[in-house]
Amino acid sequence: MLRYTETILQKVSFNKELFKRELAKAMKWLQKEDVPLLKAYVVLNFGNTHHDVINEVFKR
Repeated sequence: MLRYTETILQKVSFNKELFKRELAKAMKWLQKEDVPLLKAYVVLNFGNTHHDVINEVFKR
């Protein structure tokens, strides 16, 4: 499921609202042990463009 989420996030990264929505959905679906891996992935790949969205979603 983590790899699927990464693929979806890459495809919607052009739109901040879509990215936020998909990231929030992924947080609900993923197992607890996958959440830190997802966070590392999004910070590394999208931290420059979506840092505010990433911080907001991971604070929930």
